[in-house]
Formats: sequence, structure tokens, C-alpha cells
Amino acid sequence: MAQERTNAATFKGNPITLIGPELQVGDAAPDFKVSKNLLEEATLKDYAGKIKLISVVPSLDTGVCDAQTRRFNEEAAGLGDNVIVLTISADLPFAQERWCAAAGIDRVVTLSDHKEMSFGDAYGVHIKEFRLDMRSIFVVDKNDKITYVEYLKEMAEHPNYENAVAAVKELL
Repeated sequence: MAQERTNAATFKGNPITLIGPELQVGDAAPDFKVSKNLLEEATLKDYAGKIKLISVVPSLDTGVCDAQTRRFNEEAAGLGDNVIVLTISADLPFAQERWCAAAGIDRVVTLSDHKEMSFGDAYGVHIKEFRLDMRSIFVVDKNDKITYVEYLKEMAEHPNYENAVAAVKELL
């Protein structure tokens, strides 16, 4: 059974349990298997050689997740071709595609963790009580080493956008 971290975070002040390890700067980024769409899967290896800003959100259909994804879509424009911004949630691929089209999101790649919660379990962000991924940010260098981690303590709060973008820019 996967490691459970009780009281690792809260949702509107109520404790939630996160499944998986708490990754640290310097750790090798774990592999994962998520859905690009209904038929195609993606893994960490699909983004080999790129700097990866991984923005994790519980659901794109909520206010903070919407704002977080829009912000990183804007930031992506200035990061160059060596950087890929991935947004991972447990939303179905259909919902992600619909949301991106409605929001005009064109620089962020959305990936769905809905099938196996593979990303959530590997990165320690799988919320046991809701079967969603906890809001968090990971910056992974070209060699798949984690160089920045932000696990939010409260699900409804925004991440530190400036620190995440600065961590990416340090790798350029």
C-alpha cells in the first residue's frame, strides 16, 4: 500500500490525506502515466530534454485552478522552446479539452490523471478523500531532476507563481 501522509494539507481548513511520498529538491522526478486524450497516454519520458514546469490542480472547473492555469499559460509565452508547461488534474480529458478551448489556453499541455492516479501517487499529491490531485508545483530540469517543489498546505490557496517561474528561468 502506498504511503499516506495524514494532516499533510487541508481543504477549507479540514485535514486531508495525501497518498505518496513528499518529494524534495534534488530528487529524481518519478515517472508517471497520464492521459493526453481518450486514447493516448503520456509519461515523463515524452518530455525528455525539456525543462518541465508541472502545475498540478484539483480541477480546472474551479476558480483557483482556472486562474493558476491561465497564469502559467501567460508565463509560458516568455519561457522559450526549451520549456514545457504541463497542467495535471484528475479531470477527464474531455473536460480538459473543453475548458482549454473555452479559456483560450494554447501554451499549456493539459494531462489527465483520472485513470490510475499515477502522477498523484508518484508525486505525493493524490488526495485520498476526493480522488483528486492536490495543488502543487514541480520544476524538473532537462535531466529529470526536481529543482523546485511547492506543496500547498491549503487546497484553496494560490501557489507562488513568481517563485515557480524564477525556478524555471534559473535553468535557462
